[in-house]
Amino acid sequence: MCYIFFNLYITKKYMASSNFAYYIQFLFLSSILFALQVSSTSRHVLNNHKGFKVSLKHVDSGGNFTKFERLQRAMARGKSRLQRLSNFATLSSSNDVKSTIHAGNGEFLMQISIGSPSESYNAIMDTGSDLIWTQCKPCKECFDQSTPIFDPSKSSTFEKISCSNKLCEALPMSSCGDSNCEYMYTYGDYSSSEGFLASETFTFGKVSIPNVAFGCGNDNEGSGFSQGAGLVGLGRGPLSLVSQLHMSTFSYCLTSINVEDADSKSSSSTLLMGSSMAPHHYNNNNIIITTPLVKNPTQPSFYYLSLKGISVGDTQLAIKNYTFSLNKDGSGGMIIDSGTTITYLQETAFTLLKKEFSSQINLSVDDSSSTGLDLCFKLPSNTNNIQVPKLIFHFEGADMDLPAENYMIADSRMGIACLAMGSSSGMSIFGNVQQQNMMVIHDLDKETLSFVPTQCDKL
Repeated sequence: MCYIFFNLYITKKYMASSNFAYYIQFLFLSSILFALQVSSTSRHVLNNHKGFKVSLKHVDSGGNFTKFERLQRAMARGKSRLQRLSNFATLSSSNDVKSTIHAGNGEFLMQISIGSPSESYNAIMDTGSDLIWTQCKPCKECFDQSTPIFDPSKSSTFEKISCSNKLCEALPMSSCGDSNCEYMYTYGDYSSSEGFLASETFTFGKVSIPNVAFGCGNDNEGSGFSQGAGLVGLGRGPLSLVSQLHMSTFSYCLTSINVEDADSKSSSSTLLMGSSMAPHHYNNNNIIITTPLVKNPTQPSFYYLSLKGISVGDTQLAIKNYTFSLNKDGSGGMIIDSGTTITYLQETAFTLLKKEFSSQINLSVDDSSSTGLDLCFKLPSNTNNIQVPKLIFHFEGADMDLPAENYMIADSRMGIACLAMGSSSGMSIFGNVQQQNMMVIHDLDKETLSFVPTQCDKL
């Protein structure tokens, strides 16, 4: 506004003089300054925005599945995701191959609104990728979605992003067509999104944020995203929502898989963006476990953790020091991932865990289980005297004593209880069952990840 008032003053002065050319020149320069001020508005808004809260819904909620059916469906997606993550981590560590494959799919949906006027969509929340995208009209090829496909022509705030924009340069695969930034994002299950990069007003809950860069996909293939209308990447790269909003802190709190009414608003999971949205109440005991985040230059989007060891009961497993370490070529290591259901451990470590856990629990192993989990036990008719061994993950600087419900899944009707973990021949993944009823706080300024025991369905 200061530029506008200043211009009115200068106009009167120069119109009264004969040096009208200088006035025109000044008006031109001051107009540029005003334009720069307007263009920086969104950056100012993003830098100073206090944050927002969004409810999350599990992709299988409302599906009338039993606990184990829901777990099996999630595990099938999780195994595919593990394979993709491991494969492209291995590819990208090669000097000859630059990986352009991304994790894709996920387990939780967040409701967003796009455009002016806004239209509501469910999008997959993914901490394992960066790009935000949705399907756009006109479609060359689009998969079915429950809501109408976004129509850019009906929004007054839609704008295509040019090839010279640095966000266009951040895309792993891009080209320039009619001065517009065109992208192709490929996922490991052969799903893909292809279209052009644009900016638009996004609304999260009650908070609207202008000029969010996203992929407007008009050629989208595969079945990996049929649960939602697109994806919101929360990774560490420049295209992610976290990076674009310049919010160095975000948190999520995932409800227990034992919550039956997953479609109920009262039992929904939660995403909190911004430091001011971080929970202050934490829990009655004020317990907080903090460990450093680790960066992998070959996979900069992932949130890696430094796992030093695992204990079952009072026994620390004889896991070699390098088992969970990142290798020099970028392979190995452990990531924390909201889109993978159970934890997958490097196979030698999981073998040791499986053996020790079986020896300490007072239940018989059930080799006939069809759950898809590696280690299941027969439940007796009287379950009052079951002694479940403690399970402690020794992260760098923090010992995480997991609640039993975060690693044992039981079903009295089926008469079984299973360890919600599996083995991996590549990277290890700390899955969302192990994160349930924990406020998981990512602090990218301090480069730390914190776990705070929280009743997530009460937030």
